[in-house]
Amino acid sequence: MKKSDVAIVVRDLRKAYGSVTALDGVSFEIEHGETFALLGPNGAGKSTTIEILEGYRDRTSGTASVLGVDPQRGGIAWKARLGIVLQSAGESGNVSVREQLSHFAGYYDNPRPIDEVIEAVGLAEKRATLIRKLSGGQRRRVDVALGIIGRPEVLFLDEPTTGFDPEARRSFWELIRLLKSEGTTILLTTHYLDEAAQLGDRAGVIAGGRLVDIGRIDEIGGAQARVPIVRWRDADGAHEQRTSEPGTVVAELVRRTGREPAGLEIVRPSLEDVYLDLVHARTPAVPVGAGE
Repeated sequence: MKKSDVAIVVRDLRKAYGSVTALDGVSFEIEHGETFALLGPNGAGKSTTIEILEGYRDRTSGTASVLGVDPQRGGIAWKARLGIVLQSAGESGNVSVREQLSHFAGYYDNPRPIDEVIEAVGLAEKRATLIRKLSGGQRRRVDVALGIIGRPEVLFLDEPTTGFDPEARRSFWELIRLLKSEGTTILLTTHYLDEAAQLGDRAGVIAGGRLVDIGRIDEIGGAQARVPIVRWRDADGAHEQRTSEPGTVVAELVRRTGREPAGLEIVRPSLEDVYLDLVHARTPAVPVGAGE
């Protein structure tokens, strides 16, 4: 990968809180225009990583670069090139949705049209509503709107669809695809594995402060992790066999018994199955509250 193709670079990133290590040597790169999903359980180090890259939190050691700038030294001009959607936000509840977006749009040289953004996040009917009167999911959409109003080159999305109903989540996915088509680089954390599969070009899985795997969404965990599993029951109990030729195994079972075995099923591991295998293989080292 050429240096000019890279938007985000992380090398041996470490973060310690006293004797607790939240990040322990994390390294990855994200290309310009790529959507990268950072996956992991609570307390794994996802939010700590993002906060360091946003410049909100200092690292203990290692190096980081976002758009060619060290986040610890990024100034106002650099920050204006970023869009940030935190897990929670402190927006004022005594202004309307449109007023809040209009206020934030004034910080940027070339903001997106305010009403276009309101439409994109599904708040057209709530544009004149005070933020304090919105539901939790609707407030989350305001957070997303504030993150994209400035046409960011890099967009950080930390669990952006928490509180969204299924229809709102799918509308959000279309918005992210639009931003991606415009060349926006996106770093996404999410607990929804279907969301990562829908939006991500690549994913990194972090557990216990370490990156345990990284690759294209359909390659995470390696080829062996995606080999189908044949399950069945007989007089000896339950059985399962991982095989790249499940049809052959089923045919042999039928030949032996003269009928289809009880409880027969062929399971093709999903991204969620692969993810769970990866994170369960490592016991998280970070206590709850030490930084996600």
